[in-house]
Amino acid sequence: MKFTKMQGCGNDYVYVNCFKETIENQKETAIKISDRHFGVGSDGMILICPSDVADFKMVMYNADGSQAQMCGNGIRCVGKYVYDYGLTKQTKVTVETLAGIKHLSLCVKEGKVSEVTVNMGSPVTEAGKIPVIAEKSPVVAEPIEVEGRKEVMTCVSMGNPHAVFFVEDPLSLPLEQIGPAYETHERFPENINTEFVKVIDRNTLLMRVWERGSGETLACGTGACACAYAAILNGYTEDTVTVKLLGGDLKIRYDREENVIYMTGPAETVFEGEY
Repeated sequence: MKFTKMQGCGNDYVYVNCFKETIENQKETAIKISDRHFGVGSDGMILICPSDVADFKMVMYNADGSQAQMCGNGIRCVGKYVYDYGLTKQTKVTVETLAGIKHLSLCVKEGKVSEVTVNMGSPVTEAGKIPVIAEKSPVVAEPIEVEGRKEVMTCVSMGNPHAVFFVEDPLSLPLEQIGPAYETHERFPENINTEFVKVIDRNTLLMRVWERGSGETLACGTGACACAYAAILNGYTEDTVTVKLLGGDLKIRYDREENVIYMTGPAETVFEGEY
């Protein structure tokens, strides 16, 4: 099976062109190929497939084999792949995901895609649709207790569920120790992606993320969108922010008239191989 390793802000996935390749046991393959010691090493596996409703279809698996609805960094790399490898000549493409059809705008430099803007759709704050068990909806600055720690969360779905916690110093948190308790907390029926965010100023956020099914990753596109919108809901920032992640920066813009979030960031090919 031929594959391409790609990354967006350090959020890395193994990409397979399913116009040419067939994978029988997708879950098992995702687990094995994602292993950083015995496999290729990645945050998961993304399949680029034909679609009946869009230009392409993205099928995404986390490193633990669970299927994810959407990945912001992952879908930017899909945009780069389909253009760079000649599956399309268009700079405006649509991609079918479990979170709906996403619209991508590709920035091409010297014949290759360097940056991608994704229409990430409308943020969802209704508790039951995220889902989160909460006392009120939307879930903004709501108390929660995690292993004896009293916290305050704001919850947003960007096609997948996120709980955002604003903290003083996200870089000092022992995420490997505390992350699983947030992910599997009883108030999140389908588990949760967790963002720990510092407000630097009205246009800048610093974020670390514990991803559902993958653990800590260097970046999360949907998480960056969720934390930007959470910051707006709490009155911390303007509608356009730079989200600084361990793997790089993402520009997030909320269009109030459209009620849509746009994400802009890099997409890079790391290497090709055969598994």
